[in-house]
Amino acid sequence: MKKFNIKQKLSLPFAKNFISQRVLDVSTLFLLCALVGVIAGLGAAGFHYLLQLANHLFLDGLAGYRPQAPLGEKALFHETLSHFSRWILFILPAAGGLISGLIVFWLAPEAEGHGTDAAIEAYHHRNGYIRTRVPFVKTIASAITMGTGGSAGREGPIAQIGAGLGSALAHWLGLSVKQRRIIMAAGLGAGIGAIFRAPLAGALFAAEVLYREMDLEYEVIGPAVLSSIIAFSTFGSIFGWSPLFETPNFRFNSPLELGPYLILALVVAFGGRIYPQIFYGIRDFFRRLSIPNWLKPALGGLIVGCVGLFAPSALATGFGVVQNAFLGQATATFLLIVAGTKVLTTSFTVGSGGSGGVFGPAVVIGGSLGGAVGIVFHNLWPTLVPAPGAFAMVGMAGFFASAAHVPISTIIMVSEMTGNYQLLVPTMFVSLLGFLLVRQHTLYEKQLPTRAASPIHQRLILRAMLERTTVAELLAMHKTAPPATVRDDAPLSVVLERFAQSGYTSLPVLNENDSLVGAIPFQSVRHILENRSTLSQIIVAKDMADNPATATPDQTLFDALREMGKRQHGDLLVVAKNDPKRKVLGILTSNDINSIYDEQFVDTREPIAKTPLSIIRNLLKRMHIPGFISSK
Repeated sequence: MKKFNIKQKLSLPFAKNFISQRVLDVSTLFLLCALVGVIAGLGAAGFHYLLQLANHLFLDGLAGYRPQAPLGEKALFHETLSHFSRWILFILPAAGGLISGLIVFWLAPEAEGHGTDAAIEAYHHRNGYIRTRVPFVKTIASAITMGTGGSAGREGPIAQIGAGLGSALAHWLGLSVKQRRIIMAAGLGAGIGAIFRAPLAGALFAAEVLYREMDLEYEVIGPAVLSSIIAFSTFGSIFGWSPLFETPNFRFNSPLELGPYLILALVVAFGGRIYPQIFYGIRDFFRRLSIPNWLKPALGGLIVGCVGLFAPSALATGFGVVQNAFLGQATATFLLIVAGTKVLTTSFTVGSGGSGGVFGPAVVIGGSLGGAVGIVFHNLWPTLVPAPGAFAMVGMAGFFASAAHVPISTIIMVSEMTGNYQLLVPTMFVSLLGFLLVRQHTLYEKQLPTRAASPIHQRLILRAMLERTTVAELLAMHKTAPPATVRDDAPLSVVLERFAQSGYTSLPVLNENDSLVGAIPFQSVRHILENRSTLSQIIVAKDMADNPATATPDQTLFDALREMGKRQHGDLLVVAKNDPKRKVLGILTSNDINSIYDEQFVDTREPIAKTPLSIIRNLLKRMHIPGFISSK
């Protein structure tokens, strides 16, 4: 009896009969994403601890300044006995900027700024590669910047930390470029999901933030969801499971409430348009300064300290301001002051090269604007707007959706951060309106318009278009005239005349029966003319012809382009299929084939109407109601 060999039965050919290679690949990828989730969760926990430690040592211990934290975030350290010193608070941001600037520009210059742009650029242009030292430098520098009063958020640092750790793991394991990009993006989403207690939003943020238009990197969603779940679970097991903010039981009770929310959408859209302009205007100003880069964050911190002398609430994260707005414990005037000064302090902190994010400040700015609008409407129509704090929550989402072009993830993130899902309708309404109203400016300048603009997808998109377009379709699209040909007994002078007429780099040669016998490459003619051969007087077309590169009308453009590359011909003769004479129907050039990409992406539709009046006019025009509105 033959002995059973377990090793033989478990060999790869045997295993493939039971488990497809695709399942093995997916299982491996998800196992790696789970590992990234654990690492990102620990990275978020370490960053959270360092941030609270820096706040305890610097803001509390030195300046005696204790900004209120959101109610869902418990303090890790007891308050010190230090008395509040406005002058120390004035100096602290500059000192923190100097220390973080030295660390960043000495060890990892790419860790400057808000970090999310660096992760986006790594995904699109650097094959998902981030240097291993970057997440560690970013952690320390951001904790110092924010712990000394710099106005910045946690999203940028944790995005670069999570993405950097994911990239480092993929690089250490020797994964492919595609796998490294996905693992890097999964780490980005995991870090966001953990530190903001928003696992679903973190995963969607990683897929949405890569593009300016409403587009998603769908390959990232599944791995990012798993990584974010594991990271959130890791972080929550250390610091608890409560949402970041505590809110009253806000509800959407009447469609009439959409009227005030429409005004809120206009307000946050205006703010979302101004914020990036101010931020990058100040960033560009600091880039033009002829002082060492490591000194610029200190100068920015000094200006932040000046603002903090008069408005301390504009320093640090400012989440306590939003928490008070939820609870109705802030005035409209105070909230507007916080919104205006927060724009300035964030721009000078991060725009000067300081290390920190822009999502946290955007939450404070949007929440403050929303809270102020809510208070105004509550004073005018208390029955219609009974809870102005609800406008603060909706304003948080609408402002960041407008400024950063991430409406989907922002809607979910604010709901997860507050634990309140009763305001989804006004949150969606304001966020999408804000997103549509602000299209030219974004907080993330490295975002690409759509997937089609990303270098990692352009090759695949072009190949897909070439594979579904035939040679006959391209000839019909360009409506090219029949190509110039030459008889096989034509002298050199006639050949030159035909070349001048055709404009192609090859010339079809026909015999007396109009059958294709070959093609003359222009290089052969040029060689004869340059060498002034004595044979040039007696040489004929047939002597210069060689076997041409051909394609039939039913072949795809991808096959045609591959034939060009294989034969190293710039032109391709299109010949009739199953025709003994090989009748020449046309000539394709590489430029003709490449142009299909641009032609497929040219939007030939009518321009979108830009005003309500023009929309109505176009509608009546399509309904064939003449004379109702002037055509002027």
